[in-house]
Amino acid sequence: MNLVDTSGWLEYLADTKNAKNFAEAIENTDELIVSSINIYETYKKVLKERDEDAAIQIIGLMKQSKVFDVTSTIAVKAAKLSYEKDIPMADSIIYITAKENDAIVWTQDADLKGLEGVKYFNKK
Repeated sequence: MNLVDTSGWLEYLADTKNAKNFAEAIENTDELIVSSINIYETYKKVLKERDEDAAIQIIGLMKQSKVFDVTSTIAVKAAKLSYEKDIPMADSIIYITAKENDAIVWTQDADLKGLEGVKYFNKK
């Protein structure tokens, strides 16, 4: 299973130089999971930079995969990780969502670099 961090989704959707790093995971929807935090962050960014219609279409694309909501178990584990590793809330929730579902996190977010189960790409 794979979980693409919001930074990866945004690269893929904008078809940037780094988009190819995330294409394999995003296009294999049978093996892709999405955190509700990814949906929040992606919707907000696209709404800000484009419009609501584009944001809704992108969320539809994301929902072709299995979406996981933030449970109390994920919240507590993410809070502990955030405290211990000084990782922001959203990144902690995304990471723990992946861990709870035996998924690899695909990201270019330096906050997650070096953690077990993270496939990190340098942002160009």
